[in-house]
Amino acid sequence: MDFIQKRKIFYGFSIAMIAGSFLCLSIFGFNLGIDFTGGSLWELTVPDIQNDGLSKVVEYLENEELGQINVQTTNEDSLILRFSNISEEKHVQLFKGLREIIPLIQEKKFESIGPSIGQELKSKSIWAVFLVFFGILTYLWYAFRHSSFRIPSYRYGILAVSVLMHDAIFIVGLFSLLGKLKGWEVNSDFLVALLVVAGYSVHDTIVVFDRIRENMHLKTKGDLKEIINLGINQTLLRSLNTSLTTVFPLIALYFLGPISIKVLVTAMISGVIIGTYSSICLAAPLLYDWALRRV
Repeated sequence: MDFIQKRKIFYGFSIAMIAGSFLCLSIFGFNLGIDFTGGSLWELTVPDIQNDGLSKVVEYLENEELGQINVQTTNEDSLILRFSNISEEKHVQLFKGLREIIPLIQEKKFESIGPSIGQELKSKSIWAVFLVFFGILTYLWYAFRHSSFRIPSYRYGILAVSVLMHDAIFIVGLFSLLGKLKGWEVNSDFLVALLVVAGYSVHDTIVVFDRIRENMHLKTKGDLKEIINLGINQTLLRSLNTSLTTVFPLIALYFLGPISIKVLVTAMISGVIIGTYSSICLAAPLLYDWALRRV
């Protein structure tokens, strides 16, 4: 398959995805979870939740002056509540009061994060992403230092990080849209998934770049378009097989796993798919166009 010949189609598709992601971000923004904003998250198992169980819980909590209460039901007779940050003593008092109203109620999870901790986590998350990008750029500059004279090593690093940013922007835009449509929150699980996808995407890109570099050493007088196309096609099956064997277990986790990991799994599925696409259809064609400026 001639990927270089069709590169403008891939560029147009990627530009449309990035534009759509920025549009979603500008309109919907982020639905940040308590990891970043601070607050309390309480997950309860409530008997008879479809009848009056839900109304009893909400009515009781509204009388406790907790501020705005965000209520979400799940398909497991569970209730997820989000409200302002409270102390452990207040938490115990609230649960004891709910037990008097609904004796069979059970607590599955309670988390409380202060606003200062949420701000610190947000700041450290930004630094974590920045350091990942910088580390990848530095490593590729060093690893490809003996590449062909046609393409300096720093270009491999810059393009790998650029493609990685393309993948990250798409995932961020997707979750901005899902936050609006499904109420999904961006939390520490999402950050973990983003960093995992970053590593996966770069790994796939490096495999393609390394094959292209080897072909350049073997065919120093060959046509650059032919060499890069050959490298993509030689690694195509490997990239697709690796992606599919990663996506299939993730899909099983999405449908069969607990609801608490759906955000993490969805981010990883979308990241693996977009990372495979960008490694095959974007990274090498961009390398070709940049190399033309020097060849």
